[in-house]
Amino acid sequence: MSEFTVLIVDDDREIVDSIAIFLKSAGYNVLKAYNGEEALDAVTEQEVHLMLLDVMMPRMNGMETLMKVRESKNIPIIMVSAKSEDNDKILGLTAGADDYITKPFNLSELAARVKSALRRYTDLGGMEKKKGVITIGGLCVDTEAKSVKVDGAEVKLTKSEYKILELLCRNKGRIFSADDIYRNVWNADSIIGDNTIAVHVRHIREKIEINPKEPQYLKVVWGIGYKIEG
Repeated sequence: MSEFTVLIVDDDREIVDSIAIFLKSAGYNVLKAYNGEEALDAVTEQEVHLMLLDVMMPRMNGMETLMKVRESKNIPIIMVSAKSEDNDKILGLTAGADDYITKPFNLSELAARVKSALRRYTDLGGMEKKKGVITIGGLCVDTEAKSVKVDGAEVKLTKSEYKILELLCRNKGRIFSADDIYRNVWNADSIIGDNTIAVHVRHIREKIEINPKEPQYLKVVWGIGYKIEG
């Protein structure tokens, strides 16, 4: 599951459901609201990283909702509307929207816009990064909680496995020999000829990699050692 939560706001429940299904399949957490008032409650009570906001809604329209949210939140907001006139787009963007997409739209294009907006937001520092968390792609190592997540799902490691992974993640790209790892993790002299490290690395791969035989993160540099890439 993704670390990002998207709030979908539209009075058409079928549209909300179809977008929700697609974004969930893309790995996002999804919240739903069917009018502006529900949207304001959602962003107040829960952590929302991006909002898809329909313009034409009863009770409180999208523009009013946008301006209310902007009073306290800096999250990316993508306006969604059946209107395609330039004036409507300009009004939305001027009011504080980050992007604008018109109905009917391609769901793949919408997902691409969501991904792009979140990337800009995080790259520019709009989202506070949790202290003590090392993030490499979808791999997150919380050095304070001593926990590991891959694509938002928690991974259970033994104490030694965690120490090895944290060591490599703290030094992303650096190659550690088996002796180096043993000295750093066990605080002992090297154990030349022992396959302890290789066994631990294999177990870590089985837990954090989609395909342990073709690892994305924990790589072996043959004859030298191990490193984390991402």
